[in-house]
Amino acid sequence: MLDLLTGMPPAYKTASYEELKKRVLAVKEKMGDRLFIPGHHYQRDEVIQFADAAGDSLQLAQIASKQHQAEYIVFCGVHFMAETADILAADHQKVVLPDMRAGCSMADMADINQTERGWEQLQQLFGDTILPVTYVNSTAAIKSFVGKNGGATVTSSNALEVVKWAFSQKDRLFFLPDQHLGRNTAHDLGISLSDMAVWDPIQEKLEFEGELDNVKVILWKGHCSVHMNFRVDHIHRLRKEDPSVRIIVHPECTREVVALSDDAGSTKYIIDAISSAAKGSKWAIGTEMNLVNRLKQNFPEIKIQSLNPTMCPCLTMNRIDLPHLAWILESLEKGDVHNQIKVDKDTAYYAKEALDKMLQLT
Repeated sequence: MLDLLTGMPPAYKTASYEELKKRVLAVKEKMGDRLFIPGHHYQRDEVIQFADAAGDSLQLAQIASKQHQAEYIVFCGVHFMAETADILAADHQKVVLPDMRAGCSMADMADINQTERGWEQLQQLFGDTILPVTYVNSTAAIKSFVGKNGGATVTSSNALEVVKWAFSQKDRLFFLPDQHLGRNTAHDLGISLSDMAVWDPIQEKLEFEGELDNVKVILWKGHCSVHMNFRVDHIHRLRKEDPSVRIIVHPECTREVVALSDDAGSTKYIIDAISSAAKGSKWAIGTEMNLVNRLKQNFPEIKIQSLNPTMCPCLTMNRIDLPHLAWILESLEKGDVHNQIKVDKDTAYYAKEALDKMLQLT
């Protein structure tokens, strides 16, 4: 009897860790170059150990754009990442997601129908003065919309470069779907918070106080459910308990949290900062818990903690586990393809234009 939610035979759930690990390694050895497994840094340890390449969103996009040898790409991440891999993959490649439930709440906050309605209203307000830019944490449909309108995708690693380019093209920026990365990036480029508006897709209205002519950035009202759990009171508590702790956070955190932290940057930036930190130094990290725990394990000579002491891993990213990975790989070895991610050609065409623009800029 199959698992009704995922289609996976239940025997995989009852198999031991050691058995599943041995089976995954056996498939990898048998399939060789026919198989490529990219994995995001937020993945569980039990999964990321099998990745042929691990990285953040930018690194994985760059890898996907160049990795055209493998017949199968088994993406250990979430749905929008697998879509990106399929858009950038060669025609003969098949992209597979071990568990189709691995989604992203932020990406789901920007619906294509809402986006197109919002764009039409913003065009009426501001005319042809806006360039759309989307975080890669978005659906293929949103990426396609952005590409069709001359924009580009961004990641937290290259947001400054891409947003700077966007302002060389048009007077205003429409940033989807994470308002916090958009706000923090624009602020770092010297744009005043008072010149930033928020588009509410539910109410279909612009949240802004002041003259519309002053609006330079329009932020989609979306956020990361994980990074919203890091708060100003966490920083105040840590500063009071131990002022020597350095605080580094991801720019998906709120502007208030980023402003009070010692540093902020992408997943790769955070990893690099900890990698080069002095022995005995103390750090509080505001990002996904699987990564924080892995950094604690990899750098025992550094005192590392989560900025939020009650933090848990990203629930949707955590859907990818060892049983699902083993099932997908053994199925592929037999020639059975489950959970293939396939973006239709029309959507993929313009989405690729947005992705290619980003990759050219970085």
